[in-house]
Amino acid sequence: MVPSQLHEALIELFHHRPALAAELLATSLGVAVPSYRHARLESCELTDLTPTEYRADTVVVLTDDTGPVFAIIVEIQLGHDGDKRWSWPVYLTTLRARLRCRTALLVLCPNDGLADWCATPISLGHPGMVMRPLTIGPDRVPVVTDPASASDSPELAVLSAMAHGSHPERDKILNALLAGLQAVDDDHADLYADVVLAALPTAARAHLEELMRTGTYEYQSDFARHYFSQGEASGEARGEAKGEMKALLAVLAARDIAVPTAARERIMSCTDAGQLEAWVRRAVTITTIDELFD
Repeated sequence: MVPSQLHEALIELFHHRPALAAELLATSLGVAVPSYRHARLESCELTDLTPTEYRADTVVVLTDDTGPVFAIIVEIQLGHDGDKRWSWPVYLTTLRARLRCRTALLVLCPNDGLADWCATPISLGHPGMVMRPLTIGPDRVPVVTDPASASDSPELAVLSAMAHGSHPERDKILNALLAGLQAVDDDHADLYADVVLAALPTAARAHLEELMRTGTYEYQSDFARHYFSQGEASGEARGEAKGEMKALLAVLAARDIAVPTAARERIMSCTDAGQLEAWVRRAVTITTIDELFD
């Protein structure tokens, strides 16, 4: 999974379950989170009065009957970015002024070294004003082995599986993850399975795939069958499209029709077997490559 896809997938965990931000602060960092009734998303636009625009990855607001009681800015940080040491304080103060409540910055990192770097205190210059980002690397992600807990917070189970693929209790962690995947809709289950599989070490990934494919895990559901049948169907479709692609190029070559680079790339990038089949039929009668795409 490329960095941009990983970034968006991790953001989606918080979008689908805003309370995850509060859970991580409380369980991983020991932050005293005030009592609240609801957790909702807030606009990520944190622009101040200057022309500079600031945008956080996710903003979660905890509310009670009186309104906002605590706001959490969530940043997914996959690499070193010195600019964040200037923008993060702006995020906090701007959101604090907007909502008139306490605010905190939670930074989620893929490794502990980066988490340590992000946690470096940021001096604001004014005496006594130092911002200390709250960061979570793999070592601070809770180990979720209880299927019931995973069902209550599937997103936390996803982070647990991603962070602890080599943990001594790996099998329990992955079994809990599979229980958690049953608690979300198919689209999110697919996304969560993809991001976990991409993050796991080779042995753990193979073990999880085997559990899902064979249905030998305790909390089997239709999800595993759906996930792998979808993959198999996709593989069959790719194979069919590849065959039609080869046939098309063979017909064009046999008829001495020139295929420029742009046209060849268009053909090679097409994954629609039906479209390729139609082009094969058309290739029998055309005289120039332009006619193929008309």
